[in-house]
Amino acid sequence: MRGIVKLFWVLSVFFLFSSHAVAQESYFNNSGERFVSGIANVATGWTELPKNIVLTGQRDGPVYGITVGLATGLMHTIGRTLVGGLDAATFWLPLKPSVNPPYVWEDFSRETSY
Repeated sequence: MRGIVKLFWVLSVFFLFSSHAVAQESYFNNSGERFVSGIANVATGWTELPKNIVLTGQRDGPVYGITVGLATGLMHTIGRTLVGGLDAATFWLPLKPSVNPPYVWEDFSRETSY
């Protein structure tokens, strides 16, 4: 009987700590993903400019692409770069990346949202 109780306690402790390890791994994965996407967004934030010129030009015509697309691209360039820096600086907080899509090259035909 004592062997069964001892086995029960050993298995209980094992399962208790193994579930804790899974939770920690998830936290580290999210933190790492946020740090890497933040650094990547700081480095590639400038690609929002041509992306928005092309997207606006395809949707509304070339005149709007050059004017409105340029202004929108400049806004998203600054936004992605600053939010990327903020994500990289606060990567230790258990949050998802703040920019959608997380990387500018992930879905080049979709507009960026924050």
